[in-house]
Amino acid sequence: MYSFLPIIILKNREEWIVMAKGLKEKLGKGIRQRKDGRYEARATINGIIINLYNFDLKQLKKDFEEAKEQATKSVDVKRQNITLNEWFEEWFTKYKVPNIKSTSVFPMGSKFQNTFGAQIGEMKVVDIRNIDIQEVINKMQEEGRAASSMMDALGRVRDCLESAKHNRIITENPCFEINVPWENKQVLRRFLTHEEQGIYLREVEFNWYKEMFYIMFLTGMRIGEVGGLKWSNVDFKNKCININRSLSCNYEAGVKKMLLTTPKTHNSYRKIPFMGEAEEMFLSQKKKVDKLKKELGKRFRSEGEFEDLVFVTTMGSPVLRYHAEKEVKKVVEAINKREAFEAVREQREPKLFENMYPHAFRHTFCSRCFERNMAPKVVQALMGHQHFSTTMDIYTHVTETKYDEEVAKFGNAVIDKEDTLINEESLPNEV
Repeated sequence: MYSFLPIIILKNREEWIVMAKGLKEKLGKGIRQRKDGRYEARATINGIIINLYNFDLKQLKKDFEEAKEQATKSVDVKRQNITLNEWFEEWFTKYKVPNIKSTSVFPMGSKFQNTFGAQIGEMKVVDIRNIDIQEVINKMQEEGRAASSMMDALGRVRDCLESAKHNRIITENPCFEINVPWENKQVLRRFLTHEEQGIYLREVEFNWYKEMFYIMFLTGMRIGEVGGLKWSNVDFKNKCININRSLSCNYEAGVKKMLLTTPKTHNSYRKIPFMGEAEEMFLSQKKKVDKLKKELGKRFRSEGEFEDLVFVTTMGSPVLRYHAEKEVKKVVEAINKREAFEAVREQREPKLFENMYPHAFRHTFCSRCFERNMAPKVVQALMGHQHFSTTMDIYTHVTETKYDEEVAKFGNAVIDKEDTLINEESLPNEV
């Protein structure tokens, strides 16, 4: 008897295993039968615990599948406490930074932090509603932000939250159907009139940056291209400038970092011929920088990859946008101060300069080109515009301004006797 017992137990165990497997296949994954006869279904999906009971196995299976599908489509409960600032940092680092120029990382991140990040950045992503987005846009409008700035900020946060949707942090993107006020007028670019350009250049006659300002008026170069220009790019033999780099400045962990990078677009690689006083200004600048190097010696601050720069500060540092903007502001303030004094002395209204910025020199150059009847395609090449429409926008502005000037010459309906509006001999004969 005892000799057959192990065999019987083994046989019963095999039968039990077969029976258990059959029951498991019948019930399905995640379902078991309780001692009270009820069937129980359990699963955890996206952090959501599903626990269903029913005596009816068929109905339980149906309810279980529906619950699992819903949980799959639902949000990830593990990330429900993430704030907008936290998610933007993760999204920006993983999705955007690998696909943009290093010089664009800081400006793009900074623009978000100064808008949506500052206003609703500490809100949980799941709590952000359409009205919260609208309130940020309204605030930007109150601060006098341009419509283009509002659209840019909205577009970035919309992309960020759309990614949050794809990653199951939220189910709906709150950034749609947002009212952004848009001016029904063309954005006018600031450029100097002939009179203003003359006044400005007279003011900088003894300024350290005189040559730089002249070159900006004569080439239309971007301030980054001016700052990144090396003497190896100035071809005195062929009398042209080769644009192939740009100077930028970013802040990483609070530390200023200057970079010489590729130009803005493919079209930004270009040759600009010497025009006007360009050669004279370059020769003058060369003498000035060589003299400064001798005077400063080891204190001359441009070295390594920044050695051989055409334009530098009074200490030999690379000229950044900050330096240019600061100097332009000083020059304009001096002009306006003198004009205000002259206006009082002459008992008239002062003709003050409007707000100025380095990019205005570029617009001015473009305007001068069109005033001299240069072909638009030639102007596009000189400016390094990627899109022809950008060039034509400036052309339209120039022609409209000239149109107004010409119309203003018409004068009054009442004509003095001394004036001859029409030479009768020049009139065509009546037909």
